Amino acid sequence: MPGFPAVETPGVLIDEDIVDRNIAAAQAQFDRLGVALRPHIKTHKLVRFARKQLGAGATGITCQKTSEAEVFVNAGCRDVLITFNILGAEKLARLRRLSEDATITVVADNEVVVRGLSQAFADAGTPLRVLVECDTGLARCGVQDPEAAVALARIIAGSPGLTFAGLMTYPAPNGHERVEDFMVAAKSGCLAAVGHCDVVSSGGTPSMKSFPGGSVVTEYRPGTYIYNDRSLVARGACTPADCAVGVAATVVSRPTPDRAVLDSGSKALSSDLLGLSGYGLLRDYPDAVINGLSEEHGHVDLSACARKPEVGERVLIIPNHVCVVTNLFDRVHLHRGGRFVETVQVDARGRVF
Repeated sequence: MPGFPAVETPGVLIDEDIVDRNIAAAQAQFDRLGVALRPHIKTHKLVRFARKQLGAGATGITCQKTSEAEVFVNAGCRDVLITFNILGAEKLARLRRLSEDATITVVADNEVVVRGLSQAFADAGTPLRVLVECDTGLARCGVQDPEAAVALARIIAGSPGLTFAGLMTYPAPNGHERVEDFMVAAKSGCLAAVGHCDVVSSGGTPSMKSFPGGSVVTEYRPGTYIYNDRSLVARGACTPADCAVGVAATVVSRPTPDRAVLDSGSKALSSDLLGLSGYGLLRDYPDAVINGLSEEHGHVDLSACARKPEVGERVLIIPNHVCVVTNLFDRVHLHRGGRFVETVQVDARGRVF
């Protein structure tokens, strides 16, 4: 691993060369397809990297929560999509203030959310843009069929302070065909009912490289692509060489010949398995298995390793799910080619409200 003696463990190391390559590759792909790229910044939560993405040609950014959007609008981002149902007077007041400084688009999948948005923006000088969120197979939020999307689009279009801007989905991995079927029908219905449907927004890094040409989708919202992680390697979406983030850890104990303990537990790696065996990949010990986490300890099975790390050795872990790791650290350490560049604060760390 890069030898940064001043970086205490556990700590996040980010290879900025890989970040730059990942940004450029995704932007080139969607430029070729004629589809707008609107990256999701919840993966990195760094103003520095959002500016890189916008500078490369992204049309705007995606945030998951109002508090994330506040950080990035305050830093100068002027086109933001918030892909989460927004409810409650306090959040709506903050959303209204945000709309005074940037072009804000939000989503809704039910009338309760639409009524709240309308009440908050009824007297606004500029209507709030609203996308209908559609469930195209992930079974999370979203209206359940194209007919319901059209019905909600009508309600949005008829609500004071709002304008219907189009459709949005976050599909299941490799769910492009389901997205096409749903969105073609929903867009046709919206055109007939409302007269327009400017945006059809989809996303997801796992399916990014297989995104088809000639799609009804007008914009794509990948997030994890900027870093990549072990789960994406397992899906075949990238290689370990495309993974920009590693969690640096120290071996603090070797209680038995076949067991090691790291100073990195669930508070540094997250407990997400995502169908994988173990809680991360030790880059230089690929046969080791991080088979358990307590809050501060990572428990490692070394029984399959011909070579084993010693007490005091620093190791680098490719996390299963890098988006969670981002929100576990106040600061991250950037390097290029193994040479330390800078330590930066995670600007939107903890902004989950």
